[in-house]
Amino acid sequence: MKTRVLSGLIMAPLLVILYFGGYILFAACFLIGIMAVREFYNGFHAMDIKPNYGIAVIAAIALYAIDIFTDDPQWYMLWFFAVVLASLLYLFNIEHRKLEDAMATITGIVYVVFFSFHVTLVEQTEYGILIWLVVLTAFGTDIMAYFSGFLFGKHKLCPKISPKKTIEGSIGGTLGSVILSGLFGYFFAPEVLVHCLVIGVLGGIVSQFGDLTASIFKRKMGIKDYGNLIPGHGGILDRFDSVLFTGPMVYYYIVLVIL
Repeated sequence: MKTRVLSGLIMAPLLVILYFGGYILFAACFLIGIMAVREFYNGFHAMDIKPNYGIAVIAAIALYAIDIFTDDPQWYMLWFFAVVLASLLYLFNIEHRKLEDAMATITGIVYVVFFSFHVTLVEQTEYGILIWLVVLTAFGTDIMAYFSGFLFGKHKLCPKISPKKTIEGSIGGTLGSVILSGLFGYFFAPEVLVHCLVIGVLGGIVSQFGDLTASIFKRKMGIKDYGNLIPGHGGILDRFDSVLFTGPMVYYYIVLVIL
């Protein structure tokens, strides 16, 4: 526990990135995306599956370039087509490539690069201030679930996926997300307070799906952590796996419900 708390404090300055936002946040999302997808691909290497990291980097550059130079959604459709096409062309070296290599390449780009890209999209909406809910719901749920499970946990949540997670911890994590989101809405976005509470509920649930999904990948890959960059937490992807789900959730809630 001590290591986790210290690591959490070390990561606290990352909140400064959210405060300044703009191109600083834009660059941070890009860097986290390409670092995390590399960790994700390294996990596949343990299964003798070889996704193409170069395709992922080029895809990330293209995705963020589209956001800079145009707001036409058709370019994003072209991007998806190009990602799938490039990943399938990777199979043309048929003697040295397996179908799994292409599938893993596509999965990493969509799951890590595209999902994390939504964090910067949230800030670009009229309610960009709600970007804080991406972090509050993800990290708030994780922290509260950990301590709730530690103090009250008795019933296993998904023992075959993550043996240490409990139903009590899951409930505590969701309640923590709602409370933090509600407090944020009350003090900083009172005009959308009700929406903040709803996002708190959804974020508390979705963030846990993100965490469990990452655990499933790691179990299938036969690894404990995606990396060792952050003591007590593993790699970049180990720390931001929940954000991969809360980022898109907050963005689509804003554009489909609030706006």
